[in-house]
Amino acid sequence: MKYLITGGAGFIGSHLAEELLAQGHKVSIIDNLSTGSVFNIEHLKGNDRFSYTIDDIRNEPVLAELIDGCEVVFHLAAAVGVRLIVEEPVHTIETNIEGTRLVFKHAAKKRRKVILASTSEVYGKGTKVPFAEDDDMVLGSTKKSRWSYAASKAVDEFLALSYAKEKKVPTVVVRLFNTVGPRQVGHYGMVVPRFITQALAGGPITVYGDGGQSRCFCYVKDAVSGLIGLSNEEKAVGDVFNLGSDEEITMGDLAEKVRSLIDPDAEIVHIPYEEAYEEGFEDMRRRVPAIAKIASLIDFKPTRNIDEILVLTADYIRERLADS
Repeated sequence: MKYLITGGAGFIGSHLAEELLAQGHKVSIIDNLSTGSVFNIEHLKGNDRFSYTIDDIRNEPVLAELIDGCEVVFHLAAAVGVRLIVEEPVHTIETNIEGTRLVFKHAAKKRRKVILASTSEVYGKGTKVPFAEDDDMVLGSTKKSRWSYAASKAVDEFLALSYAKEKKVPTVVVRLFNTVGPRQVGHYGMVVPRFITQALAGGPITVYGDGGQSRCFCYVKDAVSGLIGLSNEEKAVGDVFNLGSDEEITMGDLAEKVRSLIDPDAEIVHIPYEEAYEEGFEDMRRRVPAIAKIASLIDFKPTRNIDEILVLTADYIRERLADS
């Protein structure tokens, strides 16, 4: 098979490319390196079944040619990370919506299958836990840029499902829940690499808010397995799936785990959301996926718990810091 991964030099995209190549497929990626890194794909460059293009997916002629040359598109390119979203809402909205529109425009011409990477953020401020695929979205005010990402990804989903219905593009929408592991960086607000990097520096480990907010962290290779599994399953076409772990942990407990693992003497400091991001910042208190749907279709089950994920991620960050 010939695959195209948009955002392929990013954290998830590079792991996905690596696994598809290991399975014997041909892989092309496109990435503008706004949040991705050439370092993530350096080890893949010697593979004659791998090719990469450093460009923006909004460069339409380039994107059209890449889609023409593949059979399946994994559309991962997006503005990601809470800090980036808060600081650059225009970039977030334009990148996500226009990029997705162009992917589906050209996929429709050649009837290419598209796996759209969406996000748990689309559930917004919903309080029904766990979040199920058919639950309503509850988004905050348009005056709060924090919700621009959720809204833009919701539009991405509407585009994907509309192309599936109207243009018969074989499409699968996948809502990722806090994917973590080696190659993820903390620059844009990702909490696990941020905590680990802070602990390795001797602290303090900065927890936003009271630390009682909880998340479920899915190991990146488990997420990749789920993405590939859904792409291979015809019954997934035209549908929406949560993809993540249902092992829940508070940010306060996560900080304690990181401190115990790396530096028991590191201080844990709480910072108000307004200081970390912007005045009036809103956050989900709990974000837990219902994963029965994906489990029943492709027998998906997370293989790594949070303790194992932290060890693997910390080892990777130590190596990077030693090499820098």
